Amino acid sequence: VFKFLGAISVDLGKDRIKPFLPTILTPLYRELNSTYAEQDPTLKNLSQEIIELLKKLVGLEAFSVAFSSVQKQANQKRAVRKKQRALQAVANPDIAARRKLKRHKNKAETKKRKIEFLRPSYKAKKARSHGLKDLAMVE
Repeated sequence: VFKFLGAISVDLGKDRIKPFLPTILTPLYRELNSTYAEQDPTLKNLSQEIIELLKKLVGLEAFSVAFSSVQKQANQKRAVRKKQRALQAVANPDIAARRKLKRHKNKAETKKRKIEFLRPSYKAKKARSHGLKDLAMVE
């Protein structure tokens, strides 16, 4: 998809690409700023190359305006999601408690996996599965 975006931007040229610049930059920005554990470095490099190509094609000023708008939009979305999560904790405490329990359970499993990776001889105890009992609110 990134190669396609680069090819389209080169094909359209300087004047016709400007209205579509924020649309093209959105996935590139998302890839550059992603913090996933299993991130592909080739994708990050490709997005960086396409951003450099767009910078040369459109000019630094127009590119900067479009890039800052994409950045601002992404930050606003993050803020809205964070606010909704905080409001949900107050409005629906049972859902928030379930989410918190699940997060703590995943954290413990990740810790066990990390210890097993660092010390292969060590075997962590696996928690018994109680099905719905794990999701129930602790009293």
